[in-house]
Amino acid sequence: MSIAVWIVSGLLALAYLAAGGMKLVRSKAELRPTMAWVEGFSPAAIKVIAALEVLGGIGLILPPLTGVAPWLAVVAAFGLVAVQIGAIAVHIRYRDPAAKLVPNFVLLLLALFVAVGLLL
Repeated sequence: MSIAVWIVSGLLALAYLAAGGMKLVRSKAELRPTMAWVEGFSPAAIKVIAALEVLGGIGLILPPLTGVAPWLAVVAAFGLVAVQIGAIAVHIRYRDPAAKLVPNFVLLLLALFVAVGLLL
């Protein structure tokens, strides 16, 4: 794995562990002021999204680091691409301003970079 892929993987892992972890420990009511999209989702769905983000973040780093099933990092990266596609769709559905879409597009592109970088 190249240095660039390791760096981007590490940064993505930190971002997803932080974002997913926050969604896991906070209630829907606590998330609502900063994440208006939670209004359209059940608490269980929010926790599933959070768990996917945390597992994706762990999956980017742990398998390649340990050498155990390193192919799981590719699966995690493509899974995070799917999470971001879903996030973009939700922001579009809520007619959020473009400024709220930019971080999702950046995360999508970075996850795609890692997925392709791991395959090469």
